[in-house]
Amino acid sequence: MIGNYFSRGRDFIKTQPLMVNYGIDGILIMGGLSIAANNNNLFAQRLGATDLQLTLLQFFPNVLIFLLLIPAGLFTDSLKNKRRMMSASLLFSGIFFAMVSLAPFVPTHTVYFFLVFLALALVSTNGLYNLAWQAFFPEAVKEENRNTILTFRARMTMIVALIVPLAVGAILTAIPDYANKIRAHQIFYVLAAILLIVNAFYIKRIKSVTPIAPKKVSFAELKTAAKSLTKNKPFIIFSLVILFAHMSWHIDWTLYFIGQVNYLHMNELMLNIAPVLGMVAQLSTLKFWSKFNAKRGMEIPIAFGIFGMAIHGFAIIVGTSLPSPFNFIVFWVFHFIAQLSFSAVVLNLFQCLLKVVDSEYRSFSISIYTCLITLSNAIFPRVGVLTYQALGGNLNAIRYTFVIVFAVRVAAGVLWMFWIKYNKHVVQQAV
Repeated sequence: MIGNYFSRGRDFIKTQPLMVNYGIDGILIMGGLSIAANNNNLFAQRLGATDLQLTLLQFFPNVLIFLLLIPAGLFTDSLKNKRRMMSASLLFSGIFFAMVSLAPFVPTHTVYFFLVFLALALVSTNGLYNLAWQAFFPEAVKEENRNTILTFRARMTMIVALIVPLAVGAILTAIPDYANKIRAHQIFYVLAAILLIVNAFYIKRIKSVTPIAPKKVSFAELKTAAKSLTKNKPFIIFSLVILFAHMSWHIDWTLYFIGQVNYLHMNELMLNIAPVLGMVAQLSTLKFWSKFNAKRGMEIPIAFGIFGMAIHGFAIIVGTSLPSPFNFIVFWVFHFIAQLSFSAVVLNLFQCLLKVVDSEYRSFSISIYTCLITLSNAIFPRVGVLTYQALGGNLNAIRYTFVIVFAVRVAAGVLWMFWIKYNKHVVQQAV
């Protein structure tokens, strides 16, 4: 039996090298980010960060990404080999995560030292690496194979995101004293750095099969690219609709943590159960959404994902209304339900974006799109916390804020339904 599995695995590696390479890329990048990023809020809090300083965990890196993405997009379009940009981004990210691990040794302004180097690490991965990855992927993978390869990579990343947070949370919970918890956080950042640096070299195995001719970096080229983008109405409308959807998602990112820690009083292991359950939900439905894509297209599943995210707020609203342990159970149940359809967003959103970008200026278009999403990510977690504080900064305030979040997410789902209708009309006119 075991020998049979090994034989099948060996055959799969030989016959599907591209899929395997993208799977390992997903494992390494998600492994690094899951070890480091899932407990950033907790580590910052232990270093002395306030609620508003916690919002800077989103604000700092996303402002930097916003400022860098457009020139980075033009630079990426000018590269003959975009894979080098991916490798360099991963290498720098690893170095910056290693610097993050040194934060407790800094005697003054410890929180800001942590915030600055964390921002630089996340800019390298969530900004520059993602931009180069998205620009390189269509060159490395033919269109007819993209759904299959993205599904496999997503499955690998979800498995890692399922195992790692639970292990990290269990380790942190098992450590009794504050000083050793801090040391454990430091070790996790070093491990994350190692995985990202390994991926910087491993990613070189993936080759471009349909490279796009590099563009010259100049003001004239920027003007041409901008003119091309402004004439691309489907891209503009798609970007604005998805921007609104991301605003509705980002608004509760810090609030969710505040609700879990301040009002549900969760420990480290409990905090990590939610992302694990989310990954179980996404992993269990990934195959379903992949098959749905092949039969009915990629747009409708995203609607399910957006409406599903509206359920998230009830995890806090209902959970904080119940005594222990029912509060935890209900929180996790709502979180699980909300994530069942989100794998459709993970799998399909990038593929939908590729359908509306101008292939001649792909990196530039993706950088503009990502700038909008990044700006939302920088601003709206803070908007969520400020709304909560304006409503009183107490238990009722966080409940009222999540009711607002629910309404905004439902509106985002309705907007996406209008996009589907508009997109069908555009496609029919083009035929």
